[in-house]
Amino acid sequence: MNARQNSHRGSDLRSLGLKLMVVCGLALAMTIPALFVSELVTDRMQRASEVTKEISAHVGGAQIFMGPVFAVPYRASTGAPAGSLSDGICLIFPEQARAEVKVATTERKRSLFRVPVFAAELKLESDFDSSALAPPAGTEFDWTRAEIIVGASDLHGALADPTLELDGHIYGLAPSELSDRLLSQNREKAPFKGGLLAARPDVKMATDGKMPSAFHVVSSMKFSGAERIGVVAYGKTTHVLAQGDWRNPGFDGGVLPVTRSVNDKGFRAEWMIPFTARGLRASGAGDVLSGLQATAVGFYFVQLGDPYQSVYRSLKYVLLIVGLVFLCYFGFEVTTARRVHPAQYVLVGLAQIIFYLLLLSMSERIGFDLGFLLAAGATVSLLSVNAGWIFEGSRRVLWSFGIFGILYSLIYLLLRMEDNSLLIGALSSFFAIALLMYLTRRVDWYGSPQPAGAADQS
Repeated sequence: MNARQNSHRGSDLRSLGLKLMVVCGLALAMTIPALFVSELVTDRMQRASEVTKEISAHVGGAQIFMGPVFAVPYRASTGAPAGSLSDGICLIFPEQARAEVKVATTERKRSLFRVPVFAAELKLESDFDSSALAPPAGTEFDWTRAEIIVGASDLHGALADPTLELDGHIYGLAPSELSDRLLSQNREKAPFKGGLLAARPDVKMATDGKMPSAFHVVSSMKFSGAERIGVVAYGKTTHVLAQGDWRNPGFDGGVLPVTRSVNDKGFRAEWMIPFTARGLRASGAGDVLSGLQATAVGFYFVQLGDPYQSVYRSLKYVLLIVGLVFLCYFGFEVTTARRVHPAQYVLVGLAQIIFYLLLLSMSERIGFDLGFLLAAGATVSLLSVNAGWIFEGSRRVLWSFGIFGILYSLIYLLLRMEDNSLLIGALSSFFAIALLMYLTRRVDWYGSPQPAGAADQS
């Protein structure tokens, strides 16, 4: 009789060892339906990106601006040697440039998607010093055709006609022959593919027919756009001040802000780009515009409530969380007389996959935090009640609810503590395996039959 009991006990233990390997295999298999959920999240992200581009196309999109720069035509001088330059355009950047950008934002909504749209007021100032300027060898400047050029990446976003102020006079800005020539020279690389605007100011010339040695120019603009706003370093030394009501800006560009502050009312940031960091000449042929792209500094509009990035990141931990839940069920199976069929493990795994569908659909409507709370609460409750059904005990329901609640809280913690997510996930996995080892420390996985005397003594 004892031999038969020992043989039966050994068979059960051997089946538990095999069951553990089956459970691990099922946990890996659950990554397959998780891939389909990941594809769904990617599809929704692409749709959100398409909506952003559609709305941006109507309001101006990402905008980059350039303040007043002098464009002076040159021509071959009398008696120039053969082979000299015939004609062209020389761009003269200001000695000092100051840009002030004030941004007010609103959200445009289409279906379930929201896109932040800005209205920016810009004051772009330039201080020029023409005393040391010289045309290319063998040429002379034609100051009578000189124009002041400003740039914007998309003129469709103009909310008002840009203006230029010089010596107390206000000038309108519009495309010109010089600006069109500059665009044709820089169409591929310059950040102002949308257009350059120009004005030919009526400046009192000096007695030698040249521009005065120093003068101050101010351009005022009002533009709409979306996603990002930037200003190129259009002066030898450029100072940019930006402020707005968006509470989650991201700062980018070749130079980071020297000062910045962000609070619930908005943000304020300042950049200083010295001539050395700018990496461009103080003046040069018209194709020098192509190098301005790399000097742009600015900010973009971060959407912390974007549910798709958060759901996509949570899917990276699907194997961890499914594996831990399976180990909890297996721990209950080892410590009770009840056995869980592999089909029941599959149902438990599918319930966890459906959690991500619930999370995605709810987050689109009520935000990620509240969506996670509701989806996780429903999933934890279902898994806990299912444990009670399988193991037939209210205590198992309470234990399961507590353990699974901790596990799903762990997911949320991993998503919010991005810098320490790897450390937290690794430690949690380590302690989970250590706990399972402790609970099964007396299990004889080989199921070796014990002698009758040993069984009686026990």
